[in-house]
Amino acid sequence: MRGFVCVVGGSAPNEIGQMKGAPVKLSKRLLSLLSLLFAFSLVAAACGDADVEVEVGSEDDTEESTDDESSDDDEAMEDDEAMEDDEAMEDGAAVGSVTVAAGDAIQIRSLNAITGDVAFLGIPNQRAVEAAITDFGQIEGFDVDMGEGLDDLCSADGGQAAAQTIVADEQVLGVIGTSCSGAATAAAPLIAEAGMVMISPSNTSPALTSDLAGTAGENYNEGYYRTAHNDLFQGAAMASFVFEELGLTTAAAIHDGDPYTQGLAQAFSDAFEELGGEMVGFTAVNKEDTDMVPVLTEVAAGTPEALFFPIFQPAGDFIAEQAPGVSGMESTVLLAADGLLVDGFLELEQTEGMYFSGPDVRFGENKNASTGVTADEFLASYEAEHGEAPAAAFWGHAYDATTMLLEAIKASATADGDSLVIDRAGVRTFLDGISGYDGLTGTISCDEFGDCGSGKITIIEHTSAADIEASKANVVFDFAP
Repeated sequence: MRGFVCVVGGSAPNEIGQMKGAPVKLSKRLLSLLSLLFAFSLVAAACGDADVEVEVGSEDDTEESTDDESSDDDEAMEDDEAMEDDEAMEDGAAVGSVTVAAGDAIQIRSLNAITGDVAFLGIPNQRAVEAAITDFGQIEGFDVDMGEGLDDLCSADGGQAAAQTIVADEQVLGVIGTSCSGAATAAAPLIAEAGMVMISPSNTSPALTSDLAGTAGENYNEGYYRTAHNDLFQGAAMASFVFEELGLTTAAAIHDGDPYTQGLAQAFSDAFEELGGEMVGFTAVNKEDTDMVPVLTEVAAGTPEALFFPIFQPAGDFIAEQAPGVSGMESTVLLAADGLLVDGFLELEQTEGMYFSGPDVRFGENKNASTGVTADEFLASYEAEHGEAPAAAFWGHAYDATTMLLEAIKASATADGDSLVIDRAGVRTFLDGISGYDGLTGTISCDEFGDCGSGKITIIEHTSAADIEASKANVVFDFAP
């Protein structure tokens, strides 16, 4: 039987046989009277505002009460733990650990654009991941396996589909990728939610990290990092070159709606206007468009002295080919960025005379601290193995991203008998704290939003489609934030 006692003034009972202050010895008669009093529901109702609740009754009732309380306590603890887990995930905290059994390999993944029109960008990245794993060697006696390279298709759909495959394997600790910012916007949330990390060698959209002034980008996710630059730097570099070096005061920009192309076009536009230039056009094409005359005619109405189109092939091919034939654009200077700073585009005759912005790849004797390999040694090995030089600029960034991930895994690993236990939160903590790490790309330090790249940008002038290596080396402007 359960009842409640209201105590007005004096001390309330703390337990049977004791009042607050001094022990009191109760007689059987008094206990009986108390039991009768407790039985009245009116007393219970009258005690709605009582400060202290006391339960009395038979031994069975007490045990039942104890069981109920224990159950309630367990449920409360479970609720608290669930709430803490939810809060941890809301904060982006990586939870849990991965146990690698003896004889098994540590699992990471490469997620890059390795088929289609942008394969030129992703294939060198993936090859650099493979080389870095080999050069780094085992971690505490365990091999590292990147599995079969996954394809981000340089699209949100491709990034999402590949990320779903990755997170389905709970042994995976981290991902090197994506190649394209558009793929990262869909992949990064899934990777983050699974407690994994992703380090991109070539994503450059500011939306994935921050505005470099302390505000997170709209597509930022904790656990996301990149060794590539933030395009706010690249936009500023191209704007400075056009306004200060070429002396041009009017410009237009074309993007294709992708987070990379739109973000870079906007970064250029903002920086150009801040310098005192005038943007006379800002528009978009579809990636599948082949007839660019209508959009170029729209742009020509503003008579821009320069046209910046930081897009990809094949759309870039058609703009470069058709722009000079549009009335009002005969003398417009054509400008592009790292998405078109690739062999397949530079080999086209219509691209001669263009200017290109991109990461400063004059790595020379830079040495990766984890493997001891220099940039020159990497390039020599790459060409010997694949019969060609890397087709795009981010090979060094991919190599450094991989060794950073492997160092983070190594720092977070603990032996447990013959197994290896790797703490997911520890991997993120290590990457968050990277400062002054020497890589092929130079000295790497990560800010609070995962920007780890140096931000050094160069502008090259493309002089000959017959000698693209000479053009790549023809730096006419460099920018260091």
